[in-house]
Amino acid sequence: MTGRSLKGYVKIDKERCKGCALCIDFCPKGSIFLSEELNLKGYFVAAFDPSGDCTGCGHCALMCPDVAIEVARS
Repeated sequence: MTGRSLKGYVKIDKERCKGCALCIDFCPKGSIFLSEELNLKGYFVAAFDPSGDCTGCGHCALMCPDVAIEVARS
């Protein structure tokens, strides 16, 4: 092991998101927030902050009832 920590990336399908905020509540790094952007259904959608400490744990994707989140690690 090189001591390098994993860096994660979250992709949110804004048209599937209904702004329930479960992903925000369960993100241990606080890398997801509720944006001021509305989707076509009129919901404020979740957004990912790529400058955060996301490790790609996947808690957000597991909690999303609308399967609107994909997680990748590098």
